[in-house]
Formats: sequence, C-alpha cells, structure tokens
Amino acid sequence: MMVKITFMPDKKTVQVKPGTSLLHAARQAKVPMRTRCDGKASCLMCQVKISDPRTVSPLSEKERLKLGAKAAQNVRLACQARAQRDALVHLPEDPLKAVIRKKMAELKNQHDETF
Repeated sequence: MMVKITFMPDKKTVQVKPGTSLLHAARQAKVPMRTRCDGKASCLMCQVKISDPRTVSPLSEKERLKLGAKAAQNVRLACQARAQRDALVHLPEDPLKAVIRKKMAELKNQHDETF
C-alpha cells in the first residue's frame, strides 16, 4: 500500500510507503526543501503546514518543544512528520522568491502611478 503526498504550491505529487518522512518524500518528488541538519530536527528549516494533521504521524514531544506555538497551527518539521495517509503539504515561500516578488510588486506600483 502506498500513500500520495502532494506538495503545494507546486502541486507535485509522489507515492511513498507509509512511514516515509515528508522530507524524504519531498526529495523523491524533486521538491526543494531547505534543511541543514539532514533530518535531525535541529535546524527547523524544513517547517511545513499540513492540511490535515491526521494524515501524518503524531507530533513527538521533541518536535512540540522545537515548534512551540506553531505546532497548534498544523506546522510540522518535514524531517519528523511521517506519512500515514494521503496528505496535502504546504511549503513556505522561498525567502529569495519572497524578496523578488515584493520588489516586482513595488516596481509595478511605481509604474502604475506614473501612468
């Protein structure tokens, strides 16, 4: 039996065995995910938001302590959350893309104001 993991906003989907970490699933789907600790829950860079927390493994105490208040908002560490059922995983916007998007919006506003 396989489970389907869909990564948003790219809408990339991968089939994995239950128990596979979301970080590993992202790598299989060729979805870029930032990490420094390579799955040891120490860098906190692989934070993702899960649409339905019942689709992944329960939050461990270690992960709960690391995430703090974010844990109550369905935020998980992709290196710790393990697929249990079909899941929809939302990745945060890449920081560089966010800067570029903001700059593009500013330029568009400046252009609109001149006409």
